[in-house]
Amino acid sequence: MLKVLSRFKRRSNSSEMSLIEHLAELRRRLAVILVAVFLGSIVAYLLYNRILDFFLSPYCSIVGSNHCSLYVTGPLDGFALRIKTSAFGGMALALPVILWELWRFITPGLRRNEKRYAIPFVLVSILLFSFGAYVAYLTFPHALRFLSGAAGPHLKEIYSPSSYLNLILLLMVAFGVAFEFPVLLVSLELAGVVTPKRLSEFRRWAIVIIFAVDAIFIPSADPFSLFAMALPMVVFYEIAILVGRLVLRSKNKAKASVSV
Repeated sequence: MLKVLSRFKRRSNSSEMSLIEHLAELRRRLAVILVAVFLGSIVAYLLYNRILDFFLSPYCSIVGSNHCSLYVTGPLDGFALRIKTSAFGGMALALPVILWELWRFITPGLRRNEKRYAIPFVLVSILLFSFGAYVAYLTFPHALRFLSGAAGPHLKEIYSPSSYLNLILLLMVAFGVAFEFPVLLVSLELAGVVTPKRLSEFRRWAIVIIFAVDAIFIPSADPFSLFAMALPMVVFYEIAILVGRLVLRSKNKAKASVSV
């Protein structure tokens, strides 16, 4: 952020903005984001039952629709859950506005070549995060079956809404963040921190580290989620090597044409 603001200060007088003006612009864009989140939360509050049905679907696929219920232990728990769900739903619905406002704030401080890479990186990041969250959602029934079986036949599950929703949301966020792995690798390749050749030589250790880190940090701690997260990351590792080679080859060709 400071780097972007410093670039703004180096502009010509016709387009130069002071630090105070940038802070005022940031405040205005944050206000727009808060209004969008508030309106999205109202919509999510009205659609609460549908949102809850969506998250309960993996659980219902295991126990059946007749026994698909979560249990609260306090009179305020249900209302608190609705408010919490509405807040997260509002942030999800307002995500396009959030990304747009952040993009409009950062864009003036980017160079032309940075803008060229920024848009594809943002779009790919959104798609990969969404894909990761969807994979987690599909994997969650298998995780629940494993966890229920691990408890033994003498224990019967009575899930509270908070513990259930926290687990599925954490799992979706964890998958979404993990699936940003190729974006990180390609960014490091473009910055010159690592090279495709070095990544290729480090492949075996990378696979071991991927499985080890996923096994430690995966929220559900079940083997189905582990392999569902780790195997795509291994594939993403290979894709990042390929993309890095293509990007570096195009950059070298551009430099060669300029020098000629």
